[in-house]
Amino acid sequence: MKAAKTPLVVEGQVTAVATLPRAGRRLSRRRRASVLLALLLTLLAIVAGQLIRRSGAVAPETAGPAVRAAQPVPGKSVVSAPRRGFAFAAGRGPVLGSAGTVRRFEVAVQRGSGDSAAFAAEVDRILGDPRSWIAGRTFRLQRVPRAEKAEFTVYLAAAATSATMCADGGLDTEGFSSCRLPGKVIINADRWDAAVPGYDAPLPAYRAYVINHEVGHQLGHRHETCPGKGRRAPVMMQQTFGLDGCVANAWPYVRGRRYAGNPAA
Repeated sequence: MKAAKTPLVVEGQVTAVATLPRAGRRLSRRRRASVLLALLLTLLAIVAGQLIRRSGAVAPETAGPAVRAAQPVPGKSVVSAPRRGFAFAAGRGPVLGSAGTVRRFEVAVQRGSGDSAAFAAEVDRILGDPRSWIAGRTFRLQRVPRAEKAEFTVYLAAAATSATMCADGGLDTEGFSSCRLPGKVIINADRWDAAVPGYDAPLPAYRAYVINHEVGHQLGHRHETCPGKGRRAPVMMQQTFGLDGCVANAWPYVRGRRYAGNPAA
């Protein structure tokens, strides 16, 4: 096969004439094409990066699995809970517990969702039970009237109102569950009146659970999981969304000892 003469170019000047086989010329053209393609892709990547930085755009995060629980609402910040339309329980309740600093709370019921005095009495009964949080003997609790300073308020609100209050604080309950925001324990009246299907315990037990669970958040406790099939559900487990093989349990203390599960992920 004859060799073809090809000028060798160095920095734009013809310096010599050399012979390259045709196959070599084809290989050289392929290499040049590969180099040009790589340069083009690099240039496009640089331009795209500059455009993204200028526009402030970011790549979306991969969505995780759906969880039936109160979730943060983007762009929402905690605001004061609305007091219009709520009746606050009058008078002081008894001091609940036997040791520790007294932590005070208020009770309020949305008009049309129940009687404030009856709800307050039930909250006092639940939080004053020896199986409730006072069993830890590190603090006591007392309900006070609206005019006095309180650490938190327990609200009983209609489903739609509770959803709005929770969303204003950054949580999405879909109008189904209750929630807790800093200084605000918000009980969904639908759950208070009817519990949830499949809870497998009387309504008073669910009521005790939901008060102890949400007040538990106010006291600094986080979600926990079922410790094993057939065992008691921890009160900080999200029992409203299912028992996951556990048995319904409304109390954080069992036989005088703190009963807890593993921390939820």
